Amino acid sequence: MKHSQFVDGLPALWKQGSILFFVLLASLLVSSIEPAFAHAVAQGDKGYIQEISGPNIIPFLYLGAKHMVTGYDHILFLFGVIFFLYRMQHIAIYVSLFAIGHSTTMLLGVYFDFGINSYIIDAIIGLSVVYKALDNLGAFKRWLGFQPNTKAATLIFGFCHGFGLSTKIIEYDISSDGLLPNLLAFNIGVELGQLTALACILILMGFWRRSSSFLKHAYHVNVVMMSAGFLLIGYQLSGYILSA
Repeated sequence: MKHSQFVDGLPALWKQGSILFFVLLASLLVSSIEPAFAHAVAQGDKGYIQEISGPNIIPFLYLGAKHMVTGYDHILFLFGVIFFLYRMQHIAIYVSLFAIGHSTTMLLGVYFDFGINSYIIDAIIGLSVVYKALDNLGAFKRWLGFQPNTKAATLIFGFCHGFGLSTKIIEYDISSDGLLPNLLAFNIGVELGQLTALACILILMGFWRRSSSFLKHAYHVNVVMMSAGFLLIGYQLSGYILSA
């Protein structure tokens, strides 16, 4: 992929993104309105799950799909991953790496009851969005002199997203009776939700890529995506500080 048309504006881009991040962080620190959660567990879902026990495949399929489709941070990262991928085999490789990553840590995290503070892990997920936007803009090759391995980065951030999922599932406080089949059902639901979101993204991207505006606005779209990542980081770190 060629990113040379994007890199000249990166110093100003980084400055603007940093200002945006610190302004948001400061504004949230002086606010004590409500704790910050990224797509937290809905109270209705949580109450239902806490009342049932044993294998419940369909409910957990639904919850997994719902969590992924409504997980805007996961969708943003997925959007960034496939932004400059045109061939289906390349898309399949990267999406599979992401799926392997988040499935592994999600299943192991819940099964062994190992979670990470939801604010911290969601801030890391926001960082993954920033990373991918900068990667799409060719920033790392410009700043570091080489291109980091994008496949490895996708897998590593997939692990982080998986810990985000496991942390949310632990919040359900689900019964140990039928835990493994329910976790597998949830994971399958996540993958179905991911495929649904991916299909929608690819359809829209397909139309956009046929127009002359794609390369013209690709830079700005990734700037917006990077800014959204900074917003997520600031939002979650503010919630962590206010909850301490």
